Amino acid sequence: MDIILIIVAALFMILGIIGSFLPVLPGPLTSWIGLLILHLTNAVPMDSSFLIITAIITAIIAILIWILDYIIPAIGTKRFGGTKYGMIGTSLGLIIGLLSPIPGGIIIGPFVGALIGELINKSDSKTAFRAAFGSFIGFLTSTFIKFIVAVIYFGLFLGILWDYKDTIFTF
Repeated sequence: MDIILIIVAALFMILGIIGSFLPVLPGPLTSWIGLLILHLTNAVPMDSSFLIITAIITAIIAILIWILDYIIPAIGTKRFGGTKYGMIGTSLGLIIGLLSPIPGGIIIGPFVGALIGELINKSDSKTAFRAAFGSFIGFLTSTFIKFIVAVIYFGLFLGILWDYKDTIFTF
């Protein structure tokens, strides 16, 4: 039974890393669930202080990242010379990109939204493209943050597996 739980935990860890790039899956939270499942095995002792600390950190990070997923692209738009129209376009494009069945809609949506918002504001095309690029950079930044957290949890997962390899893999 422990091997099955470890395989399920490993799947959650992989889903957590994939979730860093897909907005449908909460990457860090999914990775933490993998750590929780690993601690439910008989081979790995339940370390409640480790789980509580990582749960609190995961909750804080998950909430911050969820908020930043909507704010960072708008900040990127503003930082690259976008106006309020570009920031609104970025946010609307992000929501439309999330809901659209277009592959890569989460990336294309904020970019196109910022571009359209700036063009509606009568900005020249150079400014509009620069603002749209800022939106794209903002999206990459929030994705990178989620990816780093998921990789850290994956490292903890591998470290725990390594520490208890003799207990886990005794046949």
